Amino acid sequence: MSTAFSAAKFSTQPFSTISHDSPLVFAKPTSQFFGSTRKLRLTSSSKFNLSRRSGTVVAVSDYVKQKTSKSTTSLLITKEEGLELYEDMVFGRAFEDMCAQMYYRGKMFGFVHLYNGQEAVSTGFIKLLKQQDSVVSTYRDHVHALSKGVPARAVMSELFGKTTGCCRGQGGSMHMFSREHNLLGGFAFIGEGIPIATGAAFTSKYKREVLKEADCDHVTLAFFGDGTCNNGQFFECLNMAALWKLPIVFVVENNLWAIGMSHSRATSDPQIYKKGPAFGMPGIHVDGMDVLKVREVAKEAIGRARRGEGPTLVECETYRFRGHSLADPDELRDPAEKDHYAARDPIRALKKYLIENSLASEAELKAIDKKIDEVVEDAVEFADESPIPARSQLLENVFADPRGFGIGPDGRYRCEDPKFTEGTARV
Repeated sequence: MSTAFSAAKFSTQPFSTISHDSPLVFAKPTSQFFGSTRKLRLTSSSKFNLSRRSGTVVAVSDYVKQKTSKSTTSLLITKEEGLELYEDMVFGRAFEDMCAQMYYRGKMFGFVHLYNGQEAVSTGFIKLLKQQDSVVSTYRDHVHALSKGVPARAVMSELFGKTTGCCRGQGGSMHMFSREHNLLGGFAFIGEGIPIATGAAFTSKYKREVLKEADCDHVTLAFFGDGTCNNGQFFECLNMAALWKLPIVFVVENNLWAIGMSHSRATSDPQIYKKGPAFGMPGIHVDGMDVLKVREVAKEAIGRARRGEGPTLVECETYRFRGHSLADPDELRDPAEKDHYAARDPIRALKKYLIENSLASEAELKAIDKKIDEVVEDAVEFADESPIPARSQLLENVFADPRGFGIGPDGRYRCEDPKFTEGTARV
């Protein structure tokens, strides 16, 4: 069945072209759901290149264009959906702001990477999932965990290194995991999570087609950044997913910077979405600063995967409002570039849409803000009062032997051998 995301159809669609020889003009959109209605004009002599692209660009999927062109008056979301999206995005922002405070107060250790500015991507995708669907994240994983339903107390406690954390305090900021919520982990090294996500998608397909579990239509989302897209595991897994038509969506959170390296300087072709059709899957570029755009693309991509039509590569062009991590002074990015994206704050854009379309009042949104503040404050108090792990927990989940030292050929625990504790081996 051919859809708007059909690989063949996508690769033959005429694309809009942006010329870098003439001023860039961002015209007023025909539908206000696209975010800000301001007309922004920038000449080619600007200090920074907003498009970061050359040649052809697909702003949103044909699916979204067709849907919005049918009626400019019909709303894409209901009141309930709008409030859910708003609450989830505000939740992520407030949680990350609190993390910054706690980090600088010495409550968190190591590297902490915040998600401020990218909330439209997490909310737009994850809030469309079922509980059984899986999410694989990166080191910037707190908000993905929250969107998937992991309680704020469990995430904050993990950041504090406490036993009440979702990994009992052993994972920390970059390694959120929850079997109950099918959050299959945050991963510290780029590209690490993509093979895990591909394996999870293969599990879903195997259960359905080999084990004949007809109701197993589970989908996996693999989140990763633009820096990962030059990594070998990315290409290997795209190939495998397309070859076996796995139920997975590869979500590129392209925030334009890999630590201090501009995306346009790090890759021969900065248009990441074009790598999808090269492997026989649809590749889509979407405005990652607009949750409603992201949601429409996500709805179709997740639907394709659930129907057994295979994987999709979605490039969400977004922007982080803070440095790479809280240890990053963020001195390399142009202030004008940061100001431009700050003006396109996805939470403010959604709030404006909800109010202008009479989907919510200021009072309703303020009530949500207040509720979220209370939840985040409660999470901090809970984490602060929770106990730290015992030293005996240090070697758990490292070896198959729960005592942490393995079993010898004679079937006895190695630690019971008198020679084991001699010298530097003593623990």
